[in-house]
Amino acid sequence: MTEKELLYVEDALGHEQYFQTQCCEAAGQIQDSELKSFAQEVERQHRIIFQNFYNLL
Repeated sequence: MTEKELLYVEDALGHEQYFQTQCCEAAGQIQDSELKSFAQEVERQHRIIFQNFYNLL
């Protein structure tokens, strides 16, 4: 893997972690239960994407 490819992978993993964090924070502030569940589901999906991507390495 080239250095440029490695930087891309690190960047992509970082974005997925950022999205997880943002969804978690948003879910913690949302009062509406349906919307809160949606934010939690999006967080879960980003966690899965991160794990799948990480496992490929």
